[in-house]
Amino acid sequence: MKSLYKSELGKKEIIKLYEQKLKDLEIDHKYKLVNTDFGKTNIIVIGDSTKPPLLIIHGSNGCAPISLETYPNLYRNFQVFAIDVLAQPNKSAENRLSMKDNSYGLWMNEVINKLSLKNVTMAGFSFGGLIILKTLIQNEKNIKEVYLSAPAFIVNGNPLILLSKVFIPMKLYLKTQNSKYLEKFLKTLFTEPDIFALKYLSKVFLHFNMDFTPVPVIKKNEAKLITTPISLFAAKKDIMFPGIKMLKRANKIFPSLKETILLENSKHVQNRIDNDKIEKIILRK
Repeated sequence: MKSLYKSELGKKEIIKLYEQKLKDLEIDHKYKLVNTDFGKTNIIVIGDSTKPPLLIIHGSNGCAPISLETYPNLYRNFQVFAIDVLAQPNKSAENRLSMKDNSYGLWMNEVINKLSLKNVTMAGFSFGGLIILKTLIQNEKNIKEVYLSAPAFIVNGNPLILLSKVFIPMKLYLKTQNSKYLEKFLKTLFTEPDIFALKYLSKVFLHFNMDFTPVPVIKKNEAKLITTPISLFAAKKDIMFPGIKMLKRANKIFPSLKETILLENSKHVQNRIDNDKIEKIILRK
């Protein structure tokens, strides 16, 4: 299988940033590698094994240390399993799954089964939300509750706005390597500046073959079958997955929708204040 990395040097630079981020978090952790039918899955585990399990799933072009930084206190109430999503710039296998079928759900349920986990809480941001919903569609019997932050797979933004504000700056950065285009991209999607994101994505964009497949949306009949309680955090200023549009559709299609919050001042990637708010809601269980 051809590597998703454009060069071995590029891969080393990305993994070096991954390891530096994890080191900077200064958390007691261990790695767990799970062999699945879809590829080896790397997981960072933190917290006491006697506590309830929580799986946290990062967004596209991300990695597990970013998830752990986003919600740093979940280990107080849970044993946290931070998943490196397949075919993303991290330490898991490079096998790219289809978003059109239930491959992501099959993969995640296989991970859960091989870890022998029951009554699992799941939390995911952006593309991580799509993976969680695919997991529920495929088999939700081991899932207790889920928390979705600006998730993919419910609604999509205006394609013309996304083209001009997201994809063109990305392509211009790839062509010129001028950081002003990357900064423009980040300003569009991030609520507040993120120094690590600037460093990490500058390498990912140049050295990793990203997936530009259009993100599908969940079918009404699939959503109606989900019984697991869903807490949904939508971002009002999110052009990727617009918050008001998302809540309107979610309220119509999810019978198990437990709680919805519109983050009034948030773009696609939340700031520290909103991440703290989300984390406190998860921890109150």
